[in-house]
Amino acid sequence: MESLGGVIVATALPYKEDPAAPAGLAVDYDRFAEHCRWLVDNGCRGVGPNGSLGEYSSLTDEERRRVARTAVEAVGKDGVVVVGVHGPGSHQAKHWAEVAAEDGADGVLCLPPTMYRANRGEVIAHYEAVASAGLPVMVYNNPIDTKVDLTPDLLAEIAQIDGIVAVKEFSGDVRRVLEIKERAPGLEVVAGADDVTLEALLMGATGWFAGFPNVFPAESAELFELATAGKLEEARALYEPLVAAFRWDSRTEFVQAIKLGMEMVGRYGGPCRPPRGPLTAEHRAGVTADMERAIAALEQRKAA
Repeated sequence: MESLGGVIVATALPYKEDPAAPAGLAVDYDRFAEHCRWLVDNGCRGVGPNGSLGEYSSLTDEERRRVARTAVEAVGKDGVVVVGVHGPGSHQAKHWAEVAAEDGADGVLCLPPTMYRANRGEVIAHYEAVASAGLPVMVYNNPIDTKVDLTPDLLAEIAQIDGIVAVKEFSGDVRRVLEIKERAPGLEVVAGADDVTLEALLMGATGWFAGFPNVFPAESAELFELATAGKLEEARALYEPLVAAFRWDSRTEFVQAIKLGMEMVGRYGGPCRPPRGPLTAEHRAGVTADMERAIAALEQRKAA
């Protein structure tokens, strides 16, 4: 099965005002297609629609499928599309994986059951069901939000399922990269949290499923290339001015923060659907300050 490594961007989703749409916000599919193309044209390997950054849980079923189709059509053969298929149970996740396969996705990203603290056997059964749809599966370890920790020993079992090819590791513990590689040597380890990306890549991660490349795609692709080539000093010089902004990827307000970051570099970010509301004044000031430092450092780097 195809590798799901490289820089794959968990795409933010643009909305436009529409009184007839849920919460008065309709998905702006044209703008989303343009954004997917922009990311790939700026060096990212692909896009990941319908993740938490893509606000999948706030979408109708019709919107969710059309978002994935839009990404597939926009990227074409120039990149990969890894669709989020998260669901409360295996039957929902399997359904979305089958739909993704029908619509031409290259792979799927899948959390454990999202509204239930599943035990070990239930987690394995969940991924067996998703993998049966036939697409390469990247499992997603996010113990912060799901309260289910895909530990290295559990991943070793999950990796034995045909079709499981990678893990997006979002625990924040970079020590796990090597342990996963030891226990499940055939499983690709993908950095999941932007603010430990360089550390994970230097420990042997082969991918980055990323949030802030919505803001800095070219620089993120360059960072990945430098890190995987072992060019530590050059990678650190690029990473360190960005990491304060990257830390917002691991905070509750990550969707709003990334959309504000997009606005600050001249892209369209726009509002979020409930339950997400606008940033507080304090959070907006924090994101703005961190982004201003990152932008200034990148401009200085270009001028040097």
